[in-house]
Amino acid sequence: MSRLTDLIAKAKARDAALGAELDREFKMLSSRLPFGLNFERHSPEAVELPLRPIRKGDKVRVLPERGSTKKGDQRLWQVKSIQRAKKSAVLELIGAEESETQTVALDDLVVVAEFRDTIYPGLVSTGKVQRGGDKPCHTVINGENYHVLKALTYTHRGNVDAIYIDPPYNTGAKDWKYNNDYVESDDQYRHSKWLAMMERRLLVAKELLNPVDSVLIVAIDEKEYLRLGLLLEQTFPDARIQMVTAVINPRAGVARPDEFTRTEEYLFIVQFGSSSVLAAPMSGEEVPVKNTSPIWFSLMRTGSNSSREARPNLFYPIWVRSDGSLHSVGETIPLGADREEVKPPSPDVSAVWPIRPDGSENTWQLGSVSVRAAFREGSARLNVSGTRFTVNYLRAAEKRRIENGEIDVLGKDESGALILRHREGAVRLTRPRTVWTSPAHDAGLYGSTLLRSLIPNRKFPFPKSLYAVEDALRFFVAKKSEAIVLDFFSGSGTTAHAVMRLNKQDGGRRQCISVTNNEVAADEQKALRKEGLRPGDPGWEKLGICDYITKPRVAAAITGKIPDGEPIKGDYKFTDEFPMSDGFEENAEFFTLTYETPLSVSHNLAFSRVAPLLWLRAGARGRRIEKLPADGWAVADAYALLNNVDAATPFIEALAQVDGLRIAYIVTDDDRRFQAIAKRLPDGVEPVRLYESYLTNFSFTNGE
Repeated sequence: MSRLTDLIAKAKARDAALGAELDREFKMLSSRLPFGLNFERHSPEAVELPLRPIRKGDKVRVLPERGSTKKGDQRLWQVKSIQRAKKSAVLELIGAEESETQTVALDDLVVVAEFRDTIYPGLVSTGKVQRGGDKPCHTVINGENYHVLKALTYTHRGNVDAIYIDPPYNTGAKDWKYNNDYVESDDQYRHSKWLAMMERRLLVAKELLNPVDSVLIVAIDEKEYLRLGLLLEQTFPDARIQMVTAVINPRAGVARPDEFTRTEEYLFIVQFGSSSVLAAPMSGEEVPVKNTSPIWFSLMRTGSNSSREARPNLFYPIWVRSDGSLHSVGETIPLGADREEVKPPSPDVSAVWPIRPDGSENTWQLGSVSVRAAFREGSARLNVSGTRFTVNYLRAAEKRRIENGEIDVLGKDESGALILRHREGAVRLTRPRTVWTSPAHDAGLYGSTLLRSLIPNRKFPFPKSLYAVEDALRFFVAKKSEAIVLDFFSGSGTTAHAVMRLNKQDGGRRQCISVTNNEVAADEQKALRKEGLRPGDPGWEKLGICDYITKPRVAAAITGKIPDGEPIKGDYKFTDEFPMSDGFEENAEFFTLTYETPLSVSHNLAFSRVAPLLWLRAGARGRRIEKLPADGWAVADAYALLNNVDAATPFIEALAQVDGLRIAYIVTDDDRRFQAIAKRLPDGVEPVRLYESYLTNFSFTNGE
């Protein structure tokens, strides 16, 4: 609707009467709000790409003169031609009623991508750290996060196990930009711009998450938590959503003028499919006590909806012999039928019914078929107390504890029931509550202070406690040793750091994909502009978030050394305590997002930039095929490439010699030849047709 208000204003300028009539109709329509969250879906969102070379047909803006701190021309121009000799471009104003052109030096232009534009992404490696042997690589990608998310729809669609994000909180204090402008606190569209920005990214994130079992975790404070909650419900209607309150500043809190001082923020937990919160200790909490919790539970149902009338199908007899052994499990009797009139299957047996102490009729926990199975496997048993019989059974939770090794099975007794005991040394683990008060989550001590230890003299506002992020992830990926974790507002890189900690604790091979742009802090931009620097200049880019904070922090965590090469001082705390200078046995590679043309992709001219995407799709491990092989094919550790279909036979023979191969990329325009080769691949190797799969993916997923 913000777009409509702009158009109505233009109409008023041309025809006051028509404009006023349109304005009245608009206000009538906008007052009829449907149920749910309503906000302006500002379109198009646009982003400047200072590192992108200028090409014919590009949308561009003209930059202000070097040294100027004034806002530049925000109009969009299209490049009609490029004069290489003069290093200039001929531009035409987009959307103008009358043609307007100008010639501008290439150095004074910046490419602009609108979010309705189709993009064809690539990646350029900007460095790596390798200490993890054959482990998969963590990746840090410098780029506009919406565009990187689109790129990941090709590499990770439906395969991400957990997403943890800490988006801008929309404080009004220049903490984020919309269309190249900081969103100020007095912006009347401040909340709708934030929601539009978030919705676009969450919709793509939805494509990446594994629908069978995954989780999305979103950190937020009080400024947008109400709107975010509604947005999450609308975007993920089939998910289960909870909100956790996390105390992150227990010592001092954050002052709010004329209000209570805030010590907490919130985590929205969005669970998909069979995702469940694992019972696990939280960093900084006391060691759980020895496990003495009950193992067997009464088969008789208690509580609400436990009466015979509420669940008539669960009212049936269990027949017991006079010596206390099980004879059989009877069938459900109709509601209203008198249990006293049910005839026993044998004269020497009596019935055990689910009867309350007051004599009223209750129900069993399980149906008769399930109870028969439970007695057969030993997960149900009879207990005798004088002349009274009761029935116990193992709940699903206790069966899981047996599978997890928390409860030992010592055998079976003479009746066939399992003999169980708590494993020696086992502790009682409970699921975390919805209010987290662990001292390990102090963002001052274990966010800001810890970050200064890793990259001294480099400031980053409000980093999360490493242990708070570690805990949030642990509750969902502790049993997934090869989980893929994504953070597309990665900031200082805490999520990647937390994943490394989890890997060290259990020998896991989890990998984290961290996405951030290279935005320079607002208070530094003005000084840099006065020096004559612009985005894209090396002197500017070296101070951006990705290059100045994220990449050095991830590298320092792995190597155990600060950027100047000295060992990191201090120790990690809580769950796993060791010197930070030890580092981690992990691998990481850093990339910058590029923007390719479909013609260059389909003609193999962009292979070196598409190559990292092929590697990422195959699991981001082992060797990467960096260039087109002269022999027509090449085999790496996790994937293979056939760029000459006439060499299919030696290619397939080579595949059979490699263990753990996941994907075979086949370059061909001929679908029949692709299918013929695909049928000959070894079992378990996925055939992917290049570049048809790449071009189709982005043709269909990026237009808005």
